[in-house]
This record gives sequence, structure tokens and C-alpha cells, in this order.
Amino acid sequence: MTMAILEETGASLAASLLTIDLDAIGDNYRLLATLAHPAQCAAVVKADAYGLGARLVAQTLAQQGCDTFFVAHLEEGVELRSVLPSSDIYVLNGLLPSEEAVFNAHHLRPVLNDLGQIERWSQYCSSIADTPLPAAVQMDTGMARLGLPLSEKATLIAQPDLMSGFELALVMSHLACADTPEHPMNQAQQCEFSTAIKHFPNTQASLAASSGIFLGPDWRFDMVRPGACLYGVKPNDLSPNPMAQVINLQGKILQIQNVDTPRTVGYGATHRIGKSTRIATIAAGYADGFLRFLSNLGTAHVGEIALPIIGRVSMDLITVDISKLDGATTPLRPGDFVDLIGPHQDVDTIAADAGTIGYEILTSLGNRYQRRYIGGPTVKITTGAPA
Repeated sequence: MTMAILEETGASLAASLLTIDLDAIGDNYRLLATLAHPAQCAAVVKADAYGLGARLVAQTLAQQGCDTFFVAHLEEGVELRSVLPSSDIYVLNGLLPSEEAVFNAHHLRPVLNDLGQIERWSQYCSSIADTPLPAAVQMDTGMARLGLPLSEKATLIAQPDLMSGFELALVMSHLACADTPEHPMNQAQQCEFSTAIKHFPNTQASLAASSGIFLGPDWRFDMVRPGACLYGVKPNDLSPNPMAQVINLQGKILQIQNVDTPRTVGYGATHRIGKSTRIATIAAGYADGFLRFLSNLGTAHVGEIALPIIGRVSMDLITVDISKLDGATTPLRPGDFVDLIGPHQDVDTIAADAGTIGYEILTSLGNRYQRRYIGGPTVKITTGAPA
């Protein structure tokens, strides 16, 4: 039985409130694992679990049966190992010179992205005269980012002994356009990857991350690696979002003004008031990850009522026209909250308003919010930066 996370005394001193539903993350994992079956479902918890707190998120996912995790940086892997003593943890950004001993000491698995990394890991594993250590090899199939390019892939296929010093545990690649299911790149990358892995029999293969899972069984291979979908981001625009929403961001009202004469609002005087208006100033701004691009575009909500953001988003504050609430049975007061991300405006909606993607919204959330975790393991946390 899951229980709510406890908050430290004094947490209410923080200005605004970010609620993170760990049970919703668990629900999303189970949905994806069921969809991907019989492929194994891993989890990507890089960038502090997309800004939501890798330690608690990873423990929640482990309780749901996840035993393979991916991070971006070696430092993230070391930190994660402290709460996941026996899980497989892969480091996507590869193996830089002199990092071999750190990987070994923390039982982490490098994702080897070029022949130089393959050679160094093989030599290191041979030199310690112990059981061969595991690693993944990534093939570039169209991103031209991380992974062996075509020429190096051909070399490795022709000379598999280059990997003789270590255990090849996984061959992987990454889709460029999975969130656009009709894009021809998806089929092209699937075909190129399928051809490549024929040279590595009896080795797990992984191509699909979050959106790729929804392309169908031909993209799932032996393992899928969801990230953003675990945290509520939609897989594509073709159908309603099947993922449970994970976060609720509520901004605290600091002041309410009645403006009865023509005035401008905020920096740059980008919004002009032409009639009697009630303005609520909210404790959230671009320093908190509430993007400046939402100036004069975004909305806040009180229940189902959408309230426009007027004027520019500044570092610490936004201003919201609450005139629609005039005559409400319970009027808003300083100290009350409005929903900035919530049941009537999810992370993808606010991302669309800002001209970006849900990934950026999540990973931009600042550390000045009071973070309230619900569900998941019973752990005591502190206000501010995620545990």
C-alpha cells in the first residue's frame, strides 16, 4: 500500500506549490510495460527524472518492477546507485577518458558511442582480470548525434573482437521522429537498426523511447526506454493522451489590484488595460521555469475558469486578469492559489502556448516551489530542491 510523502515543517513558507503524483508515475509505467510486453520496459530518469526528483521517482518505478534505468551523465548514475543498489543503470553520454574505474566502482554500464570508447572499455575490462563488465553499444541510425556512425559500425561488424574484453549487454539506437508517426524516418531507422542487430545475436536490442513505443511492435525489440511519457507528456498528436498527469503547479496570489483607469501592465508595457480590471500578481516567473514566452499568451485556472496572463512574465512574478471571477461566492484573496498546470491545462497545453514541448516545461521547473509528493514510498523530504 502506498502512502503520501511527508513534508518538513516550514514547507508552507515557499511561495507556490508543485505537487508531484508518484502513483501516477507508477500507473504510467504499468501502462507502458503492458503495451510493450513482451519487451522489457526500462525507465529514463535523466535530468533528475525530468525535473521531478530522480531519487523518489526511481524508487517508485523500482517498486513497480522496473530494474533497468538510463541516465545521461556519469554523476547522475553515481547518485542513482545510492538508492538503487541492484538495478542495471546505463549512462547514455558514454565513456570519457579516465572514467572507467568510476563506472566499475559503482557498477554502472556505459553506453559506448564510438570505437574509441569501445576500445578503452575493452582494454580496461581485460586489465582488471575479472569477470567481463557489461556495456551497451549505440548505433547512429539517423540522428548524427551519439552513436557509431556508418563507417565505425561497419568496422565493428567486421571486427567483433574489438568487444572481446567486455560483455555486450545491449545494442541500441534512438529515433529522431517518433512523435510524428507518419514520418518516413521512423521506418528507415527501424530497417537500418534491424539490419545492424543481426550481427549481434543473443544480445538485447532497444530502439524505442517514449513515443516509439506507440509506433507498434516492430519498433519495440527486446527493451523499450520510456522517459517523458512516464511523467505525463503525450506520445504524439494523433490521439488523446493516454498518460496520467503527474504534476499540478499552483501559483500563490501575492496581491490583488483593482485598476479603473487606463494602465499598462508589466515590463515593456506590452498589455494595456482599457476597462475596469482586477489583476492578481502570482508568485511564479521565468526563474521558476514559467517561461517568458507565455507573456500575454498563457492562462491560469480557478476551477474550470481560464484566466488570461496579461503583460510579460518576469523573473519572479506573473500578472493574471481575474475579472471573470467578479461576483464569485468566495472571492480570491492574497495567499490563495491558482492552477498554472493542472487538471484543466496539462503540461503539453502550456508547452504549446509557449511554443515548446512538454519536456522543456518539466525540466525547467525551478527549485523555489514547495514540492509536495503524493503516493509512492513513504519518505520525508525538505522544501525547495527535489530530493
